[in-house]
Amino acid sequence: MKKIDKLILSTFIGPFLMTFFVVVFMLLNIQMLKYFDDIIGKDLGWGVLGTLLFYFAVFTTPTALPLGVLLSSLITFGNLGEHFEITAIKSLGISLLRSLLPIFAFVLALTVFAFYINNNLVPKAALEAYSLLYDIKQKKPALDLKEGSFISSIPDVSIKVDKKFSDGKTLKDVIIYDHRGRSGNREVTIADSGKMSTILNEQYLQLELFNGYNYSEGSSADKDMIGAEPSKETLSKTKFSQTKIVFDLSSFAMMRTDKKWFTGNRIMRNVSELTVDMDSVQRQINDQRLGVYNLHENLFQYHVRTDTLKLPLALRKIKDRRDSIAKAQANVPVVTTAGTTQLQDYVPKADTSNWKKTKHISDSIFKAPTEELEYTAALNRARIIKSQLTNFNSQIVQEGEEYRIFEIQWHKIFASSFACIAMFLIGAPLGAIIKKGGLGIPVLVSIFFFIVFYILTMMGDKWAKADLVPVPVGVWAGDVILFSIGLLLLRQAKVDARLFDADSYHVMWDKAKTWMISRNLMKAKSL
Repeated sequence: MKKIDKLILSTFIGPFLMTFFVVVFMLLNIQMLKYFDDIIGKDLGWGVLGTLLFYFAVFTTPTALPLGVLLSSLITFGNLGEHFEITAIKSLGISLLRSLLPIFAFVLALTVFAFYINNNLVPKAALEAYSLLYDIKQKKPALDLKEGSFISSIPDVSIKVDKKFSDGKTLKDVIIYDHRGRSGNREVTIADSGKMSTILNEQYLQLELFNGYNYSEGSSADKDMIGAEPSKETLSKTKFSQTKIVFDLSSFAMMRTDKKWFTGNRIMRNVSELTVDMDSVQRQINDQRLGVYNLHENLFQYHVRTDTLKLPLALRKIKDRRDSIAKAQANVPVVTTAGTTQLQDYVPKADTSNWKKTKHISDSIFKAPTEELEYTAALNRARIIKSQLTNFNSQIVQEGEEYRIFEIQWHKIFASSFACIAMFLIGAPLGAIIKKGGLGIPVLVSIFFFIVFYILTMMGDKWAKADLVPVPVGVWAGDVILFSIGLLLLRQAKVDARLFDADSYHVMWDKAKTWMISRNLMKAKSL
């Protein structure tokens, strides 16, 4: 590698790493803001939050890589153009295309790396992140006793405090309703004050109460009774100066759900798994379509039972292949006279003994007068046929949507990787044309092209999912359009076009005015 290649490559790698981590940080913040309400107040440890942030950071990498390439290439070649280093390189006889070669090789390697991340790491990170996020959503909020209101976070227990002091532990005027006996408000504890603390690694809540009463309503004869007979409902009142009550906080712990329930989502599948999914869905679609063509054999008993519907070529091949497999599986072993075993096709013989009698009966049925009961039966059969066709069509539509969802994700794994090349072809020549480095104009231009790319990608995915355009067209539209724009910008940078120079547009405007004036003079002379 020449020194000039090392210089250009080293100039690119530094801004790329910086912009990549900045973009990941920005996208990570945007991603986490969506679930802020589900995370806040759950008393999650730093380990859980760090794990969630790490997996979401890996999940946002496919979007951050193309944007990082675009911004860093703009900064790199903008700085080279601003300091006249591109002019010095050209003076040495090195063309602009040759100066792009080392960074282009790096971007190609980055594209392969991006595909590896999209196909292997992103599905695993998505599985871990969203399964963990689901468990966080299911987790109860941290226990927080609010003044003047009942808290029912602990199962079968309601607690109310009138005042909670600034230390977070001392309580004033405590009321506890204990429903754990499943018999209503029969256990009530009232205390003048108390202290709250957690014990055994925060697995239990301990309330130490002072100067209060415990009221218990029941029918036990062993309790102190006030104005009641032993066989009737009783009320016991116990006074205490100090007591302790312990509540189990296991319901506040975060329970992890088995990840197998999340693996069916498309974003958690790689290319090979998506291919298997598409094959299985396509097989179901073919079964439904063949079922439509075979419907008349079961529902039309007389008029069109012997009619043949011409299958489309694709369905005919599928049916022939299945028939050949079924025929091969129907072969049964036969023992010959020589004692060897052979396979012989099992073909059932048709019973033609009563053919003439059946034909005579069917002819008499068609000649007989039609009764009202037969009209009713025909109408019911038509309704059944309509219901069957409706079910077949709805199943085909539903499975077609599922197939397109998997196909979109299959193409997106490749398209998001190829976006690195498209963004480089835009950023490098555009930076050479603008000749402005730093984080000013390059950031604005990068945001503009990224918004264009994002809109094209979202619209393409939406149209492909709705079956308005083919899936490859919808998914690859953003890459192809930006790639074409990049080639156009590369051509303009090669010829040193002054696209962003205001003086060039003034010169063009003056030439246009001169041409218009001369044209008007020629018309006046001709008149």
